[in-house]
Amino acid sequence: MRTFSLGDFDFALPPELIAQHPAPERSASRLLDGRHSRPADRVFRELPALLSPGDLMICNDTQVVKARLFGGKPTGGKLELLVERVLANGEVVAHMKVSKKPPVGTVLAMDGGFTATLLGRWPDPEGALFHLRFSEDPFGLMERHGHVPLPPYIEHEDTAQDVDRYQTVFARSPGAVAAPTAALHFDDSVLASLDACGVRRAAITLHVGAGTFQPVKTEDIARHRMHSEWYEIPAATQDAITRTRREGGRIIAVGTTTVRTLETWAATGRAQGDTDIFITPGFRFRVVDLMITNFHLPKSTLMMLVSAFAGYEHVMALYRHAVAQRYRFFSYGDAMLLERRT
Repeated sequence: MRTFSLGDFDFALPPELIAQHPAPERSASRLLDGRHSRPADRVFRELPALLSPGDLMICNDTQVVKARLFGGKPTGGKLELLVERVLANGEVVAHMKVSKKPPVGTVLAMDGGFTATLLGRWPDPEGALFHLRFSEDPFGLMERHGHVPLPPYIEHEDTAQDVDRYQTVFARSPGAVAAPTAALHFDDSVLASLDACGVRRAAITLHVGAGTFQPVKTEDIARHRMHSEWYEIPAATQDAITRTRREGGRIIAVGTTTVRTLETWAATGRAQGDTDIFITPGFRFRVVDLMITNFHLPKSTLMMLVSAFAGYEHVMALYRHAVAQRYRFFSYGDAMLLERRT
């Protein structure tokens, strides 16, 4: 079996293809049908016609929270928090952007009139994240005073459009700091067409963390350590998967977060918990048959996942086609439909 290194997942991407804003209509995005050796250029609203009655489509129902918060230290220095996870008793885990890290016990004055007390590092004294206690309910504070945590490659400040469009129609469970972007293309008309075609739907939850944008820094990808994210697969979804398998239908995952959740469950037997699963070529998929996904960053763990799923050479050829045909890339970009290769 071939051994892959980080450079194998690089590709040339003209910067103007990085989508800075969503398409005018969700389902008007382009869809690259990459199931076969010859790619087909389609529009996302055509997706239901590519699926079959009895298929089960599984989406991530996480909801993006306004996790970017601004404030200052008692000394007057400005800072920015990006809440990664909400704990009990008003406590959160967050990234902190500041010129000089404040000492434990510092009370930070946050924009909007609330405070955040620094309790320490997370998950241990050497951790890269910060453990804080807010003076009020974190979800309420983020909703009132926070900003949409747009990805680092989107260059504008968040707007009212981002509040609406950097959220999927499936969003039910608050907790993500990044959208499961493959689901951003769905709208009511596509869902109605899926229903009419006999495609069933179910949901999982995985709260996407900022670590999804964490670069791989080692040429030997086996040395990379994935970030951890919380997930849950409801009993109803487990039952729907069993029924679909029994009846000969296919499992269609909307996005890499759904793939990681389902394959974590298959590998561990745990329907709830934290996952740091790292999927690279050679991985044996047990659940997912088809995947809907956006176009990902060069050298990213997500490039490795889709290459493992659909075949490395095939995926790299699809990316070359997408660049040549001027597809839009990353979170607000276009989508692709892939089939699992064995």
